[in-house]
Amino acid sequence: MSDWGLDSVTVRIGGVIALDGVSLAVAPGEVAVVVGGDGAGKTTVARTLAGLVRVAAGTVRRPEGRRVGYQPAGSGVWPDLTVDENLSFIATAFRMGAADAPGRIDQLLGATGLATVRDRLGAQLSGGMRQKLGVAMALLAEPEMLILDEPTTGVDPVSRHELWRLVSQTVASGTAVVMTTTYLDEAERAGTILALDGGRTLAVGTPAEVRRSLRGAVYASDHPVEGAHQWRRGAAWRIWTDGEAPPGGTPVSPDLGDVLIAAAFDAHGAAAR
Repeated sequence: MSDWGLDSVTVRIGGVIALDGVSLAVAPGEVAVVVGGDGAGKTTVARTLAGLVRVAAGTVRRPEGRRVGYQPAGSGVWPDLTVDENLSFIATAFRMGAADAPGRIDQLLGATGLATVRDRLGAQLSGGMRQKLGVAMALLAEPEMLILDEPTTGVDPVSRHELWRLVSQTVASGTAVVMTTTYLDEAERAGTILALDGGRTLAVGTPAEVRRSLRGAVYASDHPVEGAHQWRRGAAWRIWTDGEAPPGGTPVSPDLGDVLIAAAFDAHGAAAR
């Protein structure tokens, strides 16, 4: 099977370019993570892959409708339905047979640890439970491509771990997973990273390829340097240059966050000084 994804896709929303020639490929059994700040275009990528957004240019490669599982930002759980009712409603929407749906629901409740709260209303669930239920709803019809829009935002570390365990199991079954996140440690787990800034691609590739894409060099300093492209790292500073060490700077091996900040400077036309 060929990869799913976007080929040079441009999306306009209300006359504003939300995605500008963005490409992304994810193969069956792989994870692609889309990262970026608020307004970067992460949700637009997710919605475009889910078939919810019309593209102005480019091509979207996706399975047919029911073979796509989509969890929107905010979990997608109906607060006035119980856990069981949320899943049963999705099963009905996907026209799952009465002989298949109960067993699949039981399987997902066991995998997510929600079997003991199946009669609890969505509004009564913790944030982590809601997100796990949202993922279970997206997985119900055993999709070929699973799209998760910031499923771990605002949840506790234990729930983040459990959600990633569920994602890993899904990938192992051969499903292609596209996940948006603001957490760079999650991006490190992906086969492919797409970093966005204002709807444009900052970097795309494996984590190693994204790191190698850095132009210039990054230095550490215990004080800011006037006129430099720099950002705080705890009590210290990181400084991006064309390779010439800034006064008092020490060369460092940049992590993914450093690389993407430097790429953002570069994308906005800031020459590495």
